[in-house]
Amino acid sequence: QVQLVESGGGLVQGGDSLRLSCAASGRTFSSYAMGWFRQAPGKAREFVARISSSGGTYYADSVKGRFTISRDNVKNTVYLQMNSLKPEDTAVYYCAADSVRVAVGGAGVDYWGKGTLVTVSS
Repeated sequence: QVQLVESGGGLVQGGDSLRLSCAASGRTFSSYAMGWFRQAPGKAREFVARISSSGGTYYADSVKGRFTISRDNVKNTVYLQMNSLKPEDTAVYYCAADSVRVAVGGAGVDYWGKGTLVTVSS
């Protein structure tokens, strides 16, 4: 069983930066693939980024070049560094963990966090 707790959300202005953290419980964190998704009001959940257990990364086109996902296997934490934030980045951001791979569609993901709200004002 893995529990995921997101933090770092808040209200920022367009162009600002924010770093989200996702702390994971459990002793097997390093073996899990991790990812971030987001859901804006009235919209479907959307893939943001993922990082494999070996450190390989993949991003949605909408955030490529602005967001960076990373992980610290000592701290059992995955991060999402968000730069040049835009109002359209406003959403609840969810952390995800999977023992194999975080699918872009989110299907079959083993564990989800409860989310942290990011609001970007114009």
